[in-house]
Amino acid sequence: MIWENIKLALKDMMASKMRTLLSLLGIVIGVASVIAILTLGQSATKSITQTIVESGLEMVTIFPIRSEKAANEFTEDFGERLMSNVADIKTVLPVNSSSALLRIGQNSTNATVSGVLSSYASVLDYEAEEGEFFSLADNMASRQVVVLGATVAEELFPEGNAIGQFISIFRNQAKSYQVVGVMQEKDASFNLQFNSSVYIPYNTYTQRYIRPTIVGSYVVRVADGADALAVSDAITDFLDRTVGSDAYRLFSPASLADMAQQITGTFSSFLAAIAAISLLVGGIGIMNIMLVSVAERTREIGIRKAMGASPWTIMGQFITEAIVLTITGGIIGIGLGTLLSYLVADVVGWTLYISYGSFLFAAGFSTLVGVFFGWYPAMKASKLDPIEALNYE
Repeated sequence: MIWENIKLALKDMMASKMRTLLSLLGIVIGVASVIAILTLGQSATKSITQTIVESGLEMVTIFPIRSEKAANEFTEDFGERLMSNVADIKTVLPVNSSSALLRIGQNSTNATVSGVLSSYASVLDYEAEEGEFFSLADNMASRQVVVLGATVAEELFPEGNAIGQFISIFRNQAKSYQVVGVMQEKDASFNLQFNSSVYIPYNTYTQRYIRPTIVGSYVVRVADGADALAVSDAITDFLDRTVGSDAYRLFSPASLADMAQQITGTFSSFLAAIAAISLLVGGIGIMNIMLVSVAERTREIGIRKAMGASPWTIMGQFITEAIVLTITGGIIGIGLGTLLSYLVADVVGWTLYISYGSFLFAAGFSTLVGVFFGWYPAMKASKLDPIEALNYE
């Protein structure tokens, strides 16, 4: 019986192609909109998250805000205190930075000079292109050696051969530093600009370059396998207890990734809900077409009733037609929505992540629309009096 109703529905749709097309239009647009919005929303979320992940979710950066209380707390041994009070921290690196002019011969450039520990490069997975990062011995002896970021090295030594050369770093007065390493190109990691920076030993920075009253920042590396968000929260709790919430700023890529997922997810759901309204509009179109169909086929209904068809049989036929219409529109809408998602993702440069859940949602919702809006016309058809129906002109 169901298969017969489906065949009758398909036959009626083919007999009135233009009417069928117009009745499907609202469903197709609604489903395509829902599919495109949910798929692009998921693609945007994953693309943003992937960018943040590549920058290092396992990193947390603490920026002290200059004050008397902060100066007493944010010292060189702050890292040891932090690791003893917060679990799942692999290491804490103090960093001091300032801008300066660098020159060799006729070539000069402005760069960020950072005083860091010798373990800085290995902790941040920062590889050398030439030479090597300075050693622990260089730091202990406060040697005037420097490691160049890729962009700085290219501007000062356009022909290469930087290793072993001496460059001048101007800070009140020029001081000479020997180049011991040139680093590979590395994309910026939010607050860390690698290519436009140069690195000198931490002790050299604090004893020979500048004598800071407070450490500029701390780069915290979360232990492998630990929950970066939980560690970030624990660090925040510890700092709030020790120095107060107004004495520092904390930056965590993991927190940013979590926030991005929540924002894009909420926004996509909101837009999908708006798009779903067009499905309801399409459903009203289906109801209108089905009412017209009942009126046009009144004599057919009368004949079927006269031959013994029950009201439930008549109702089943017209509900099936409404469902077939909406499912057909849903299938076309899924294809159109997927194609639109692919085109938009390709234009904006996102990796396309197909939202298969949206397929199920769209198909299920369109089926419900067919049942809901097909119910009244089907019920009206099932209640027709066979005598009146046969005499209908």
